[in-house]
Amino acid sequence: MTAFAHRFDFHQFRAAFSPRKPRSTWLRVLLGLIGIAVLVALVAVSVVVGVAMISAGLLVRLWKKRDKRVARDPRVVDGEYRVVDSRVVDSRALPSA
Repeated sequence: MTAFAHRFDFHQFRAAFSPRKPRSTWLRVLLGLIGIAVLVALVAVSVVVGVAMISAGLLVRLWKKRDKRVARDPRVVDGEYRVVDSRVVDSRALPSA
């Protein structure tokens, strides 16, 4: 008996699982369209899952901020300011008494 008698024949095993294109043109087109449909479905599902995760994170953040009040320094005065030209301020100055 030779040393090669007990070896496994990988060629038949590999051929059993190798992808082969069908010979029919219509079947090739149909399988191609099925493959594209599967890819589109996977992308759509992943987009929906991503949007759901982002919206859930935003809702959790809003839920946590719901009862917290913003701590403000009592020495700070909030207001709206406008820059005025100094000539306008001088012309409208109160007359000295």
